[in-house]
Amino acid sequence: MAGKPRAGAVRKSGKGPVKGTGGLGRRALEGKGPTPKAEDREWHPAGKAKIRREKLASMGKLNRNTVDGQRKAAPKRSKAADDTEVVTGRNSVLEALRAKIPATAFYIATRIEMDDRVKEMISIATQRGIPILEVMKPELDRMGGYDSVHQGVAIKVPPYEYAHPNDLLEKAFDSKKAPLFVALDGITDPRNLGAIIRSTAAFGGDGIILPQRRSVGVTAAAWKTSAGAAARLPVSMAANLTATIKSFKDQGVFVIGLDGGGDTMLPGLELADRPLLIVVGNEGKGLSKLVTDNCDAIVSIPISASTESLNAGIAASVTLYEVARLRAGTV
Repeated sequence: MAGKPRAGAVRKSGKGPVKGTGGLGRRALEGKGPTPKAEDREWHPAGKAKIRREKLASMGKLNRNTVDGQRKAAPKRSKAADDTEVVTGRNSVLEALRAKIPATAFYIATRIEMDDRVKEMISIATQRGIPILEVMKPELDRMGGYDSVHQGVAIKVPPYEYAHPNDLLEKAFDSKKAPLFVALDGITDPRNLGAIIRSTAAFGGDGIILPQRRSVGVTAAAWKTSAGAAARLPVSMAANLTATIKSFKDQGVFVIGLDGGGDTMLPGLELADRPLLIVVGNEGKGLSKLVTDNCDAIVSIPISASTESLNAGIAASVTLYEVARLRAGTV
């Protein structure tokens, strides 16, 4: 007995050719051709970016800072351009606010003991429209590092903007006084950098020069140690320290390097009244050979025989004091 045919076994009438496929299978095998490029697909992110570029180009808004509609990255040191530094401590924060550093937020601990500095910080932040955020002490500990002494206040500041060494030298010559700069050859401790910034500002220096490689930058720790002097004293970055030293020498600046085995002793330095660049070496290795070879003189600070050497920050401070003393005596 014949059963009912299974569903789908009989072609229904009126639904296409009864015999054969009419070439439908062959056309299916041919495919749809090559896959369009991503930028040619309007729904794809690359396609949307292409449409935006074309619109910008038609409006004349592409400039020399863009390549194919994408902005060229700014030169970076080691951090991302949108990284921020947290400056803590009442003196450092107050000096930064006074110098109109573009702070993005001012943090203050709950139940903080108010003094004149805190009141002035709040006043400056309010006048400049800087958000004032009240936080608990553990949050400030976390922001500044658990070994920091934040004294109940902190600000967030953008990455430090370094000047060009030659711009600083030109500005110093325009001031009609003998330029005084400090260059750091491989200083890696931010506390040493902060101390040198503070001393250079205290003794009338015109700026600091850092090499782009193998050197600490102006970090939050350097800000802290400088007690706010980093807001007043410009710091420049040299792509090549040796080339910068040679450039300064060509423009009449006398270059001295600090080293324990120098051929000139610091007291009574005869060159103090000249345009001067003081080069301070690495905390352990001292000056590099290439930098040493390009110094006009290597100067030593007399110390007790029982002491092996001076900290880089202290050596710079002693030298800057002596230069300032001798210059004051020549006025």
